[in-house]
Amino acid sequence: MDHVIDELRTYVKQKLEKEGSGHDWYHIDRVVKQARSIAKEEGANLFICEVAALVHDLADDKIASSEQAGLEEVEQLLFPLNKVDLEHVLEIITTISFKGGNRPPVRSLEAKVVQDADRLDAIGAIGVARTFVYAGSKGDLIYDPSIQPREHMSASSYRNEKSTAINHFYEKLLNLKGLMNTNTGLRIAEERHEFMTSFLSQFHEEWEGLK
Repeated sequence: MDHVIDELRTYVKQKLEKEGSGHDWYHIDRVVKQARSIAKEEGANLFICEVAALVHDLADDKIASSEQAGLEEVEQLLFPLNKVDLEHVLEIITTISFKGGNRPPVRSLEAKVVQDADRLDAIGAIGVARTFVYAGSKGDLIYDPSIQPREHMSASSYRNEKSTAINHFYEKLLNLKGLMNTNTGLRIAEERHEFMTSFLSQFHEEWEGLK
């Protein structure tokens, strides 16, 4: 099925190469590489993990006009897959998104692998960079002390209410280490989490003029 992977890579790269919210082709490529690495260590199905990682953002409302339109696009792209594999990939991409944190646990090992890979790209140095790109694309401020981080969010409020780049760390990113599904994902997340906490400490000291 190498030809399926090659055709998907070409399509997704062309579609997302110029995407400006941090969910571009390079994000996809990193998630694919991370998913393959975790899958090998955890004994997951490499093909399913790679396919799901390649298409995981196509049905996201940050990319698609609607989730339904995105899923229809994915189904058309994956027509060479058998029914079982197609349904597995669709289940993965419809369940791994954070969306405010109000999500049921993912079920299959492959879903756990792809979710970990996607979440790892949201933390650490890359995660810091992507946070500010995404905030800028939405018109959010870097920081405003009068806007408090939200604790309980629906998918709609998470996506649409006003927030700041720095608040995003407290609303989502600092929670991701504790949400890792695999031992491999957790091991990688621990180092990236420490980087973020160090960055935030430095940021707040500079914000207050203490450094």
